[in-house]
Amino acid sequence: MDGTEVEVKSVRNVGAGMIALEIESPPGFNARPGQFLQVAGIVDGEEITRHYTLSSPTATETFEITVGIDPDGDLSPWLAEREAGDTVSIAGPFGRSYYEGEARVIVLAGGPGIGPAVGIGERALADGNDATIVYRDDEPAHEDRLRELEADGATVVLTEEAVSESEEVRTVLSRADGRSFVYGFADFLSDALDVLAATGHDPDEAKTENFG
Repeated sequence: MDGTEVEVKSVRNVGAGMIALEIESPPGFNARPGQFLQVAGIVDGEEITRHYTLSSPTATETFEITVGIDPDGDLSPWLAEREAGDTVSIAGPFGRSYYEGEARVIVLAGGPGIGPAVGIGERALADGNDATIVYRDDEPAHEDRLRELEADGATVVLTEEAVSESEEVRTVLSRADGRSFVYGFADFLSDALDVLAATGHDPDEAKTENFG
């Protein structure tokens, strides 16, 4: 798949083993929070591609992706070594599980799923809508943005437990109303859909993205 070469504007640490890359948006680029991109780089003479989900609320001039660093991975360590002025190749956006201006959003995120969660939450609040974010991780990332979201009126729950086992998560979800979004790896998606069903939400209506 042909990509477009774009410039990396910044790379910053956002948590243990997690970075965020701010990347320039190519002309005509139109991506919504929750959509994902194909990102490519030349590593040891070979082109490596991976998919990463948008973690910024907008993508007008630049956009952000949040990347979990796998020391044994093919592309993520290379991305962690990028600096401002370097280039990467992108294609997309892709995906149907994105924010479409819903009046109330409920986002459940596990691990790197926090990227789209904060992007959707920030966009929803900027649009004058409501946001609830449930985030499961032993070592949370984007804590600064989560604090800002909470200060701006979002409901934010962080847990180290499985979301289905957290009383706080169950209480918050039983009171929340709106469109559900779920981002994370397969085990987390299964657990999150179970707790949505147990708290009065239709898991079949949830917008989901499985990270593998």
